[in-house]
Amino acid sequence: MLLCLLLLQGSNSGAASSSPGPKWWKGNLHTHSLWSDGDDFPEMIADWYKSKGYHFLALSDHNLIQTGEKWINVGSLKEGAAPLSRCEKRFGTNWLARRWVGPVSQVRLKTLAEFRPLLEEPGRFLLIPATEITARYSIWPVHVNAANLKHPIAPPNGLSVLDVLQRSFDAVYAQRQATRQPILPHVNHPNFGWAITAEDLMRLRGGIFFEVYNGHPEVHNFGDGTRQGTEAMWDIALSFRLTQTKLGPLYGLAVDDSHRYHIYSPEQSNPGRGWVIVRALRLDPNDLIPAMERGDFYSSSGVELEDVTRLNRTLTVAAKPRPGETLTIRFIGTPKRFNPSSEPIIAKDGRPYPTTRRYRPEIGNVLQESQGPTASYTLKGDELYVRATIISSFPKKDAKDPSEKEMAWVQPWIQPLQ
Repeated sequence: MLLCLLLLQGSNSGAASSSPGPKWWKGNLHTHSLWSDGDDFPEMIADWYKSKGYHFLALSDHNLIQTGEKWINVGSLKEGAAPLSRCEKRFGTNWLARRWVGPVSQVRLKTLAEFRPLLEEPGRFLLIPATEITARYSIWPVHVNAANLKHPIAPPNGLSVLDVLQRSFDAVYAQRQATRQPILPHVNHPNFGWAITAEDLMRLRGGIFFEVYNGHPEVHNFGDGTRQGTEAMWDIALSFRLTQTKLGPLYGLAVDDSHRYHIYSPEQSNPGRGWVIVRALRLDPNDLIPAMERGDFYSSSGVELEDVTRLNRTLTVAAKPRPGETLTIRFIGTPKRFNPSSEPIIAKDGRPYPTTRRYRPEIGNVLQESQGPTASYTLKGDELYVRATIISSFPKKDAKDPSEKEMAWVQPWIQPLQ
């Protein structure tokens, strides 16, 4: 992991800077289009992200990448003919191919190869092929995203949620080995359907990344008052991965999981709610993915950081406050010799929930909290890791829960065991 994350000048700083060395790149890794269950054309979605200052976008439709021929019925579009009109206005009246099949009007979806040349710009905007491997075990949805793959991966069957997860990850890494190109898999929305537990995450081989924040309104990022939120799950799984299962770090991503692009409301899965900021030399998967695997990024649902430094034994976080904004910086960690005991969460009927167990509060404990845009934490030597969560006084726009605040998450600084 790099020792110092340099100054972030704004969402377009990576593209605008001409200085040598790593730059910062803003991106979203979870996006849906009309190729699966989104409601807009992929080129329009990509154009939206580019216009908002994003540098990279992974279009991750369910169990496919945007290749081959696919026609959709115009009558099935949620917004009627309006999306077609907007797309043709943006890309030209002859851009979309149309046909009639009997009385049914159809339009052909453009492939990634077709619209990519119109939107990509070196050093400014990159489209990354991706998919959401959409599987199940019993009643539980088990979804894994894979970015920068060459071929779609069929959803596997398995003997448990963890087994399905592991088979998905194994398939991604098999393709990565065969193609010799970096592919980034990550666990999607653990609390969607309460499907994936911290116990699954702590045992998943190769599971370096998961979504600590997902912008879809049905994913229960913050738990439900009884069941654990994803940030608590992060600390539990990370603590055990570093000690008991010895499977290495776990990094937290913020993503959109966007599906709806025409109507904006707290009940819709809209774009622009969660993203990652990656420090890398080039806007290229060969640089972005290794940087993320080093933990050289932060995740955000609205808070922007100016600087994060890891120097000697001190972690310093500096946020970039907006007028009228108050920021709280929490340094969070687990002691090296933590108590690993736990108990199930019991429902009102006396039966245990099949969900993340309840652990001791020393796991993911708040080590230090301060108000203001800048704070430092000096390691005492007994911490297994230290990470930071930054919380804004500003409410999260279009959040389903009106009490939700904008946040950012700095990846864990992991200390060697002695």
